[in-house]
This record gives sequence, structure tokens and C-alpha cells, in this order.
Amino acid sequence: MKKPAFNPYLPSWEYIPDGEPYVFNGRVYVYGSHDFWNGYVFCMGDYVCWSAPVDDLGNWRYEGVIYPRNEDPMNKDGKMCLYAPDVTVGPDGRYYLYYVLDKTCVISVAVCDTPAGKYEFLGYVHYKDGTRLGERPGDEPQFDPGVLTEGDITYLYGGFCPRGDKSRTGSKVVTLDKDMMTIIHEPTGIIPGSCYSKGTEFEGHAFFEASSIRKVGEKYYFIYSSEVMHELCYAVSDDPLGGFKYGGVLVSNTDLHIDTYKPADMPMCSGANNHGSIVQINNDWYIFYHRHTNNTWYSRQGCAEKLTLTADGRFPQAEMTSCGLNGGALEGRGEYPAYLACNLFTPEHHLYLGEHNLPKIVQDGRDGDEEVGYISTITDGTTAGFKYFDCKGVKRFGIYTRAYCDGKFELRLKWDGDVLAEFPVKNTNVWEPCFRDVAIPDGVHAIYLTYKGAGSPQLKSFVLE
Repeated sequence: MKKPAFNPYLPSWEYIPDGEPYVFNGRVYVYGSHDFWNGYVFCMGDYVCWSAPVDDLGNWRYEGVIYPRNEDPMNKDGKMCLYAPDVTVGPDGRYYLYYVLDKTCVISVAVCDTPAGKYEFLGYVHYKDGTRLGERPGDEPQFDPGVLTEGDITYLYGGFCPRGDKSRTGSKVVTLDKDMMTIIHEPTGIIPGSCYSKGTEFEGHAFFEASSIRKVGEKYYFIYSSEVMHELCYAVSDDPLGGFKYGGVLVSNTDLHIDTYKPADMPMCSGANNHGSIVQINNDWYIFYHRHTNNTWYSRQGCAEKLTLTADGRFPQAEMTSCGLNGGALEGRGEYPAYLACNLFTPEHHLYLGEHNLPKIVQDGRDGDEEVGYISTITDGTTAGFKYFDCKGVKRFGIYTRAYCDGKFELRLKWDGDVLAEFPVKNTNVWEPCFRDVAIPDGVHAIYLTYKGAGSPQLKSFVLE
């Protein structure tokens, strides 16, 4: 029996952002950095890996720690963090892991015989004279490596361009020899940062970070996080070393620009940085990205959405959902946890997170505790949205809530739709159910729950019967 696939696609107590997905030997493997629940900085954990069968994308398996932070000779005391990595299969059939430690300017390389075994430190990307990339005069500090191997050549991309920093020009590419570390093609700029994008097709969506590279047919697709941070964009070229043309936005972790179910300029959750890439699984394309929890930048979770590849090679922007890898809407029957909310907003619709008292996905316990997530800091006017459910014969709906409040939740099928039912909630320190008879029309629907009242309830789950 295949499991339904949710967003986030991993358990709610796992925090793996910056996901780079690949299909190896009939399984999807996701490589990313490793945040902690309630973390205070980015990427506090060792590299771990998760994988799933290509025909059962809700059934994820924990592969364990594949590379501890103190494996790198520069980090034997473990005081530096492992930033976003990428993996490629070398000419020798082995798996090569590229990464940057948070207080260095060079790219480290590790290697393994299998996709998710124990990677062992190999060395640093360097020029032919032994100088490490990032340390030669004129080099820009290395960040977020993205890699693609074709034959004996590996293309390595990277860069970090915060707004206003003219010392950072954009994403650059080098090529590596078959030893996977020696540079044979000098750094070449391919996408401009914001300081150098004026008058180009990248203006407004200039390169910020999160370099990633994929080949689709005979063309090269460069995926990156733009200057606005919450969106992943792409550019396309016939040549991996240059000539990239701006393609558009693949996904935003605020759903900005999407106009199918709300105004295009209305964010449906509060976002921040973004990182991910595309992958073809069977005959379908997906974009992997991350969302933020706990109203901070530091506890991020991986999500994925299905993409459509048009005949002319474009990927229209994907809408954020609760069912991204499911192959369609979730069954409109049973209990669903509140952490699946893909829309979470107040009446002000904040674009970026961090504002005081914004609603947030949280969990009980410490990092690593297998505690199911829920929504907290719900205040008057807060709305949680869940998309999508294939409803058939639904006659009853319920919610589970707790905390001190005096108000009601309103059920809608659109964020601005008619109220179908109301669920009164009042002071309690345990999870309490509230059910109402309500006929939801047959068909595929979103579920929106809006709180009206005093206090700050918490939402654990909802039930369709």
C-alpha cells in the first residue's frame, strides 16, 4: 500500500533545507543541509540523507548520517557548520559531495561508493598550481556549490551576492578534471548579482545564492535563489559555460506571483531564503524547495511541487500545496495534521517572516524528538490553508485545538469564500475536538480555517468524515 505524500515530504520533526534531489537506481535521494528544530543559526547538524522509491514518493527512508561536520580537516573541533551541499557521479562511478564550511571561502570534496553511505574527505577544489579556489587574488569567496558531470568533465557553479556588495559579481562556473578537484577552466560569470543586473533580463530577479544545475534534453537549466530570496528562478542555455537566458520563477515559498486562486501580489505565507532544484521522476518534473517554521530563518523544511514542462522548454511557476509529491489531491477523508498548511497568514499578509506574533509551525520537545508539528501563535484573523483534497460524500468536519482562547474557527473552501461551518473553541490545556455536520461538495477543494476571537489557540489537526 503506497503512502500518501505530503508537504513537507519528510516527517514533521525533520529539518532538511536546501534540497538537491537526484534519482539513483530507482530511488530519489535528497541531499541538503541540516537545520535543528528551534535552532539559533543555519545548518547546525551533520549531513543526513533521505530517499524514497520513485513509485512511492510518500515512503521516505532515513539513510542516516552520511558526513559528519568534523570529517573535514579544517573543522576537527566541529565549530563550523556544513552549508548547502551538492552531489554528482564522477567518471569513475563514485559519488562526490561538494560543500562549503560556514567560515571558509573554499570548496571541500568528499567521496563515497554509494549514494548514501559514509562519505570520506577527499580534498579541496584547486587550480593546477595547488592554490585553492577562493584563495587566489581576484577570486570571490565560494558558496553553495552546484555540480554536473558529463563524461570526464564536471561543471562546478557557486557564488553569493547580497544586495549592495559590489565585490560579489554573480554566479560563476569552473570545470574540473576527472580527479574531481583540479580546475581546467577559469572562473566565468554566468548570472549577474543585483549590483550588476541593471538593464539585463535578470533585473529584479538577479542572482543571490543557491546555485544548482540540471540538464533537460539538450539544454542546461541553472536554478538559483534570486535577490528577493523567497523565490527560485531558472535560466537556460545551450552551453553550460555561458549564454544563459532568464526563464522565470519556478516557485516562491510565499506563493507570490501566483494568480490562480488569489491576487498575484498577495503572499499567502511569510517567507525568507530559498534553495532547491528540479528533478525528473518517472515522466514528471518536480521542484524541491524549503519553507520556514517557528517564525525564524533557522528551522527550515523540505517541500516539493510538480512542474509542467511546456513544448518550448519553459517551466511555469508551481503553486505551493500540501500534496506536492502525491501525484494529485489527497483523499478527502480522514485526519490530517495542521503542519501540512501551505498557506498561513494574518489579515496583513506579511511577505517576510520575523514580525512579532506571526502564526507559525512548531513542535513540542527538543530537536530530534519525534513530536508531530502543529500551528501556534494563532490570533484574531489568522488563516491556515491546506491544498488540495478530493472530497466525496463528506458530511462532517472537525478540528483539534488547545490553549487559552475564546473564539471560533471558520471553515471555507476558498481563502475569501463563504463560511461553511463554525467551530467554537475555548480555554483548554489539552487537545480537544470540535465537530460539526457540514456537507462539502464533491470535488477537489482547498480547506481554509480562519480564527476569530480573543487569545491564541493552537491547531493540531482537522478531520474529514
